[in-house]
Amino acid sequence: MIKKLIWNLTCDRLGPDVPVTHMLLYSKRLGSRLCKNKFGAFGDNSEFRPHAFASNPSKIFIGNNVVVRPNCMFFADETPEGNIIIEDNVLLGSGIHIYVNNHKFENPNQPIIHQGYYPSLETKICRGAWIGANAILLPGVTVGENAVVGAGSIVTTDVESGTVVAGNPARRITKSP
Repeated sequence: MIKKLIWNLTCDRLGPDVPVTHMLLYSKRLGSRLCKNKFGAFGDNSEFRPHAFASNPSKIFIGNNVVVRPNCMFFADETPEGNIIIEDNVLLGSGIHIYVNNHKFENPNQPIIHQGYYPSLETKICRGAWIGANAILLPGVTVGENAVVGAGSIVTTDVESGTVVAGNPARRITKSP
């Protein structure tokens, strides 16, 4: 029992699968304190709401005025390139997934589970961007300043600043003047 409690308090994870710390997220004050300790950076007026999940939060950097809503899943990696960066004033819908690496699938004669991973690539959302609900950002993607990613989109390449993208894969819909 003590071992489990210690693991809950010290592991580099945050979410429903870590019940002791997850309960703290229901308190704005305690949740903020927890996040400032767990994340690489956690800005002022930011929130990590219950039922969101972060793997390797020490490699996730969240700016000011960001709310991570329920069912968001952030998968950072302990490698130097495995960061997730979310700058100030970013709007995030529920259920967003952000990844920094992916399984290798080069050998069709070998199960994918045995092929390892491609190297991690930093994923970044620049200030003022809006990521719609249930969007997926794949490894190495940068979403530019004040860009919009439509709900349910799968972002496979960088998104220019001031651009609206949507779809699977996400494609440019419009660019601001």
